[in-house]
Amino acid sequence: MDGEPATPQPQPWLPPSEFERIYGPQLSWTPEEARDLLEGLPVPWWVAGGWAIEAFTGVAREHEDIDLSILRRDLPAVRHHLEGGWHLWARSDRGLTYLASGREMPEHAEQVWVREHALAPWRGEFVLNPDVDGRWRFKRDPSVVTAIEEATWQRDGIRYLRPELVLAHKVATTRPKDDADLIAALPLLGVSEQAWLADFVARHAPAHPWRERLGRARLS
Repeated sequence: MDGEPATPQPQPWLPPSEFERIYGPQLSWTPEEARDLLEGLPVPWWVAGGWAIEAFTGVAREHEDIDLSILRRDLPAVRHHLEGGWHLWARSDRGLTYLASGREMPEHAEQVWVREHALAPWRGEFVLNPDVDGRWRFKRDPSVVTAIEEATWQRDGIRYLRPELVLAHKVATTRPKDDADLIAALPLLGVSEQAWLADFVARHAPAHPWRERLGRARLS
């Protein structure tokens, strides 16, 4: 998982109240609800973000949404699985586009938001991941390519993104909940996982405040 650095770009984030004012309410699926909904889906999917950290640490936290990840090339299978009972919307920095049946997914969009209808809350989002011949490619550093089975771990029929990869995604944001996720997960990471995350931060975000904390963890 070595490669040349690719600097993470700051990601826009809205407080929950502002999100609801603009887009409407959210009522996140739990991972178990997502598992039941996606039963029979013939392509791999996994949980990322805060839910993945909670599953790894056992430390409960609030969740505005749930990040369900798939390979971008597998989106047609997900649409076929969901379109009978759910409305799907492509999300990008250009806004939202309703994915009516048969409408092409915009190339610039990397997320699909899901709700039952216009008056219902958003239940979750699918994050579209690039791949190399079916292998997971890290958006934050395209040189990192590995098998989905290596990038995830599994419990109770649910795959989760590995915690060091979740935390590496979070380097591009500066939110209190991300700091809390690092504090909860870092002591539970193995030596090699801590080292990989520390190296990622040093190469991609050398001024990030996590760098000092990661350095102290490696010395303890």
